[in-house]
Amino acid sequence: MALVAKTTLEVLLDELADDGRIVHVEHLPARPERTAPLDRPLPDAVRDCIPFENFWSHQAQAIDLLRDDTSVAIATGTASGKSLCYQVPIAEAIADPIRPATAMLLYPTKALAQDQLRAWGELAFPGVVAATYDGDTDKDHRSWVRNNANVILTNPEMLHAGVLPHHGRWDTFLRRLRYVVIDELHVLRGIFGTNLAHLLRRLRRLCAHYGSDPTFVFTSATIGRPDRLASELCGLPVTAVTDDGSPQGPRLFALLDPPVVDAASGARTSGNAETASMVSRLVQGGHRTIAFCRSRKGTELVAGHVRDMLPHGLDEAVRSYRGGYLVDERREIEAELFDGRIQAVVATTALELGVDIGGLDACVLNGFPGTIASMWQQAGRAGRQRQESVAVLVAGEDQLDRYLMAHPGEVFERAPEPAVINPRNPFILEPHLACAAYELPLSHDDHRYWGDELDDGVRALVRADRLKTRRRRLRGGGDEPIAVWAARGIPGRDIGLRNGSSAVYRISLEDGTLIGTVDEGRAFPLVHPGAVYLHRGQSFRVLDLD
Repeated sequence: MALVAKTTLEVLLDELADDGRIVHVEHLPARPERTAPLDRPLPDAVRDCIPFENFWSHQAQAIDLLRDDTSVAIATGTASGKSLCYQVPIAEAIADPIRPATAMLLYPTKALAQDQLRAWGELAFPGVVAATYDGDTDKDHRSWVRNNANVILTNPEMLHAGVLPHHGRWDTFLRRLRYVVIDELHVLRGIFGTNLAHLLRRLRRLCAHYGSDPTFVFTSATIGRPDRLASELCGLPVTAVTDDGSPQGPRLFALLDPPVVDAASGARTSGNAETASMVSRLVQGGHRTIAFCRSRKGTELVAGHVRDMLPHGLDEAVRSYRGGYLVDERREIEAELFDGRIQAVVATTALELGVDIGGLDACVLNGFPGTIASMWQQAGRAGRQRQESVAVLVAGEDQLDRYLMAHPGEVFERAPEPAVINPRNPFILEPHLACAAYELPLSHDDHRYWGDELDDGVRALVRADRLKTRRRRLRGGGDEPIAVWAARGIPGRDIGLRNGSSAVYRISLEDGTLIGTVDEGRAFPLVHPGAVYLHRGQSFRVLDLD
């Protein structure tokens, strides 16, 4: 009988299993590709820019639907080429000689937008002028983007504050808007997803005002019932594309339970320590690794522990990455990741979302991330080049982690959860109706966007003296009631799309040197007077919180 030698990743897991840390290893076999032709051929100028002959089956299905103006939700595995599903129809629409189109792409993080901008540059489709438009874009460049770009890569906050209230500056872009892409569908749950649902309704309303009716594209790696959530977000019928035809390399997925150090109390070694140990062993074995932590502080601590465990030289190739870093710091770390100069990165969910970090062999999850969907999304950061890869879930201290260690089947057999939003929530609906009234007067025609909740929302805003009712003459004779913005300033500046507040606190030295930023929801527990603030391996004591 022929014997097959174990790989270095299997040997490492065997060593950890011998001392009881590894409680289960799931072997996920390699999967071959499945291809399919398009219903009709692409223009030669677009086809020549695609560096392969055949599309995978789910790509062909999505492209055909989008070319027929059908909104889609693409939920396939990581590294399954979801971006190409919308890049191809967008490039074809921009090249239309009769009615050249524009496209808007919404990403939940700036890092993801920057990554996708690089992808557009590599494809070099003719006539495509792609640019990011976010809080890192300087004022002079913003004007250039508005006047020249036909593919805008932005985020929900910039759409809310920078585009919709100033839609007159974007009239040409909105008049030609053919496709709207919303990436990472699985994170659009709860408050964030509900806010985005109203943002997309406001966008559709302005597009109708300028004469366009865009098709929507939603993408996600793992989520239950993606078409239902996508339809709730945009208010339109959406078709799901979920039959993944992409190839996949062999994967190992291990569950690591930290050992008990005190039998009397049941105390175990910390998840931070086990995660750092796992990452350091992977790096010393020559495996490029990413680790995910559930908090910013945990990210800094684990990265510091990893550096302490590694020999000199290797320790310099470990980085932490999280929200709150300055723009230049983020760009520097991202460039090192994409160039392969980093052996390990310890991150929050800021790097969970689809950033194409090539060549990662391993992923370590410091605690169950809360949903099966997020777990597979994080684990999918490794093995994107179809090489053998490993993911390790290190159990945390809460009861859900303890349950999963005792019932491994729940990790691998349970389907990804569907996300839930509530566009009828009046505390989110009414501020967005105020924003919509500022953009264009509200009328009965807007029931197609907000349904029966429109009347109650307008009534509440009128009572609060934020809207006033008027009569508007109609072209064919007669008039209709409308509601107009009646308060001062631009509404919506205090709307926090993700956590209810839009305030951002600056973290600086006594001489004014900026160290980082933190949103209001995290400021009081993280940077209160006397707190120790960790930033890229340095410790700072907070003197004052204003």
